Amino acid sequence: FGGGATLSESFPLYLEGTMSYSRYDPQFVLTNGEESRKIPTKWNSVTATGGVGWDFHLYTDKRGGNLVLRPIANFMLGTMVSDLRVGTYVLEQRRDNDFDVLDGGRLNAYGLGGSLMLDYELFSRPQDIDIELRYSGMSLQTFANTSRAVKGHASTENLGLYLRRRAPLFDWKLLKSPVRYVLEGAHTEYLGDQRGQLGFNSLSSVGLGFELDSSKYDVFITRTRLVARYMFGNNTTGYGIGLAMSF
Repeated sequence: FGGGATLSESFPLYLEGTMSYSRYDPQFVLTNGEESRKIPTKWNSVTATGGVGWDFHLYTDKRGGNLVLRPIANFMLGTMVSDLRVGTYVLEQRRDNDFDVLDGGRLNAYGLGGSLMLDYELFSRPQDIDIELRYSGMSLQTFANTSRAVKGHASTENLGLYLRRRAPLFDWKLLKSPVRYVLEGAHTEYLGDQRGQLGFNSLSSVGLGFELDSSKYDVFITRTRLVARYMFGNNTTGYGIGLAMSF
């Protein structure tokens, strides 16, 4: 759950933030040379991020589109916990630090860093266009009751390009306003310590969905978007469905 917005043109303070929960269920195979056994593990993570920035207006084109330069200060706080006791069989076979993490281990980390974004936005009756080019860098550090095997620090950097176009879908109307289709595209290059660590250096995605406009009604939600996305990279594919709302 997250979002980001500039407060107003007269006071262009930019705020962003996210909170997320995820549960991951990988399978490990343990062998002593004679027999093998699958060891199920379950990891739970909770992460919160935030950012504070300021918009510097650079250019307005003839169609009314605005280009801004947006420096942002970012922070992150997160924890990941294994909720499975892998048992005496594993501990008898392997007593190294890697299995200490699986056996009820924990990783606590915080991060400080910043981002620099070029953002072009055009809002008009025939179409809305949003193009963002963003570089982000953050230094991560473990703390508190982190398991010994994963204690340390890392530098995370990425360069991303995001594009979105929204336009009316034929002459269809709902909630007294046109129904819009949404086209999205994104590409991210991972830099720093995380480059190649997950088996890829970059990820791309394409998305298609629709948007409902409820601004003609006395409600605080003005737009609702539902978008299906397909992500791909080197030896990696995935898909998802995203729900977003504008206020």
